[in-house]
Amino acid sequence: MAIKPIRVGLIGAGGNMRNRHIPGFKKIKSVELAAVANRSVASGRKIANAFGVEKVCKDWLEIIEDETIDAVCIGTWPYMHETLTVAALDNGKHVLCEARMAMNSAEAHRMLKVSMDYPRQVAQVVPSPRTFAIDRTIMDMMGKSYIGDLISVDARVNTGSTFPKNGAPMHWRYEREFSGNNIMAMGILYEAMMRWVGTAKSVQALGQSVIKHRVGADKSRVQMTIPDHVDCICEMEQGGTMRYSISSVLGHSPMSIECHIFGTEGTISVLEKHGGKLEVYAGKRNDKGVKRVNIPKSKQGIWRVEEEFINAIRGKEEVKLTDFTTATKYMEWTDAVTLSMRRGKKIYLPLADRD
Repeated sequence: MAIKPIRVGLIGAGGNMRNRHIPGFKKIKSVELAAVANRSVASGRKIANAFGVEKVCKDWLEIIEDETIDAVCIGTWPYMHETLTVAALDNGKHVLCEARMAMNSAEAHRMLKVSMDYPRQVAQVVPSPRTFAIDRTIMDMMGKSYIGDLISVDARVNTGSTFPKNGAPMHWRYEREFSGNNIMAMGILYEAMMRWVGTAKSVQALGQSVIKHRVGADKSRVQMTIPDHVDCICEMEQGGTMRYSISSVLGHSPMSIECHIFGTEGTISVLEKHGGKLEVYAGKRNDKGVKRVNIPKSKQGIWRVEEEFINAIRGKEEVKLTDFTTATKYMEWTDAVTLSMRRGKKIYLPLADRD
């Protein structure tokens, strides 16, 4: 029996859309790239010609209102995610939305609520693939109480290894009107932390914009309001604490990721040198130290976001990476970081329960 084609509309065609989503969809049997709407018709036409998309639309409404389209893949900046997601769901379409989920947790909660109003439609947020290769190993170790009870997580993420430079080029991630309360890769990397050690129940944060201004596309001087260096202290729901530092301005930083999970019976360390791959080290109480954990390919996760999305539409599997409920949790944590920096005090999670 022939498989019914699933027709996908593409809204916003940035790097991730071109490099991952479009090739991913094209590999799946009976998936048709029905239409694309980009920032201009000309740029949309380039995408259509390069990847064989059937139709170029003048704006995203054409895709949303097209009854022949079953699903949309949203690749815009976060400021449009809520609008596009809600409109697509209201028009009977499945949604794959690029991370970051939204501008803030209020938008994320509205997206989640609408998705729950349409339980037969798939709603998925694109996960960060950075930890795919090690997630299952760490989750298995934690599930088997390798570390005992959690004492502390010490996580440091350096998105670059360069000293700060005023007058650096502007990027949309540093523009609050496009990115909202998202700060660097803070939220989507917290998503990985949730897989390993669960959620935080409180956040205290300090942040700074070390680069005071950047240069816009029109050569204007743009003042920075989104930090480029943040330090957080969190209380974890399962007990223990987490220190989470993320920065894009630390020169000569030795690692791009350095995360140590300390417990009463063991330690798990995750290390990634700049330009290298994530490696896992572990040691128990009576060991002389930590040793590298060899992870077989059979346990290393791979990028299969589009396949998971289409399979969920066809009823073959449920969305795991990442459902709207999980994404809303990382948006709440991101908001809590921003609120703590602004108010100078501890913020409790979930935000709906705060005083």
